[in-house]
Amino acid sequence: MTHKLLLLPGDGIGPEIVGQTERVLQTLVRTHGLNVETESALIGGAAYEADGDPLPPSTQALAKASDAILFGAVGGPKWDGIERDLRPERGLLRIRAALDLFANLRPASLVPELASASSLRPELVAGLDIMIVRELTGGIYFGQPRERAEHRAFNTMVYRRDEIERIARRAFEIARLRDGRLCSVDKANVLEVSEFWRDTVTAVAQDYPDVELSHMYVDNAAMQLVRAPKQFDVIVTGNLFGDILSDIAAMLTGSIGMLPSASLNEQSRGLYEPVHGSAPDIAGQDKANPLATMLSLAMLLRYSLNEIAMADAVETAVAEVLAGGLRTADLQTGGGPSVGTVAMGDAVIRALESRAD
Repeated sequence: MTHKLLLLPGDGIGPEIVGQTERVLQTLVRTHGLNVETESALIGGAAYEADGDPLPPSTQALAKASDAILFGAVGGPKWDGIERDLRPERGLLRIRAALDLFANLRPASLVPELASASSLRPELVAGLDIMIVRELTGGIYFGQPRERAEHRAFNTMVYRRDEIERIARRAFEIARLRDGRLCSVDKANVLEVSEFWRDTVTAVAQDYPDVELSHMYVDNAAMQLVRAPKQFDVIVTGNLFGDILSDIAAMLTGSIGMLPSASLNEQSRGLYEPVHGSAPDIAGQDKANPLATMLSLAMLLRYSLNEIAMADAVETAVAEVLAGGLRTADLQTGGGPSVGTVAMGDAVIRALESRAD
């Protein structure tokens, strides 16, 4: 079976990190028998510059025809002054909505070699393995009405029962495959929409008696992530809270440059991306860390293509490179030498080739 993949490099460091990950992809084709067809398209600021639209119709059509999408990053200060609906980030929001990518999976696991790079003491994060399941196509980012006027502005947080039920079910199913614990995060002591969220998740839990469900207010969850993060297994939450909590969890692992993510629809077709931004300050300088994008490729192989052995191979290659002491600048805590984007890509490819059948 031939898998159809779409590459969306985007802006800033996006072309560099996706470029190195495409090299890893082609290594899997050459050495592991992966059967894929790839196409590339514009999104974000690059698409706005070329077509006046951060998500051109041609890109959206390719996305809908693909089995999975590998995405880099969008945005940068050069587009801050344009109309809000034409900003690069709108392209990403629109593609998530167009493909109904409602479930965002954000793993935060600590590579042992990077324990010293965490913002917390090593003993607090050693063995960290959290999965944050963020609802991605509802909530305040998409709620209507929204308005900005001269003397006021407002957004609307809305969740339907079916939106909450489907993200809750995805989270319960993931918890079943892990340690069997799910924490639902909300602000039910203040927000009616969060009361509704909590009641709905509690009702869904009746279908998953083997999973232990708990609830936590979002402010407490943020505090607990930096106080005792290993208490969590799977966290499920809404769009806004998930956006914030997943970035907190990212820094527990040593660098936001290490964390992948998956955004899936009902059919497990999805968009895969590193959680970091476009980093325009280092774009084009061979300084970006491509490992989160490579780990996003591993998630793509696992969740959308069902190529489990190849996903394991990529993750093992990344782990071997880190165990060997290679670090990009964002991972370097001891003041020693660091390697660039291309050199890190070379190292992962060598590790993959050494384990080829």
